[in-house]
Amino acid sequence: MYVWFRLARMVLTAKSRGPYRMGGESRLAFRCLPSDIDSNLHLNNARYMMLADVGRIDIFLRAGLLRLARERGWAPMLGGLQTVFVREIRLWRRFEVVSTVETWQGTQVIGGHRFVLEDGRTAAQVLTTAGIYDRRGKRFVEMDEALTALGHDLVPRPPTEAEQVFMASHARLRDLAKNGAGNGEGGEGLVNNG
Repeated sequence: MYVWFRLARMVLTAKSRGPYRMGGESRLAFRCLPSDIDSNLHLNNARYMMLADVGRIDIFLRAGLLRLARERGWAPMLGGLQTVFVREIRLWRRFEVVSTVETWQGTQVIGGHRFVLEDGRTAAQVLTTAGIYDRRGKRFVEMDEALTALGHDLVPRPPTEAEQVFMASHARLRDLAKNGAGNGEGGEGLVNNG
């Protein structure tokens, strides 16, 4: 079940958080509810991704990207993500999702989502790659073009080593998926050593 109530709450409170500025953070507070947990009584894996969606949409909304996308026929799209779980978020615990735009290169933007416990410790970190698809032009929009349309004249910082590895890994896995690798074509599968 998607997090519709939380998404609606974010939209209704977006104005009170002010416009999103590149280099800033989106901070959204949550509590781990019974509908969020798995059999281990902690936030389930899928819920992390859904709450990261809410943080990402908060940035898109407050930066003006959703308005611009409607006007131009653009569609922000997630390309892929990588997640690391460090500490569990137990039932009823409060936490924040801190979302950021880290950097961009060509048509690809790198975002981050940090799940932060009340004591300030990180519970999980999600790194994402995304882009903006121009439905009318049938192309992905250069990030510099999108930022200029939003009224920004910014230079991205160079990707960190971790971000470069993530982008390269994502690009390679995407190529393999597009060409049918990983679906049983040409692989040996599991090997029985017994």
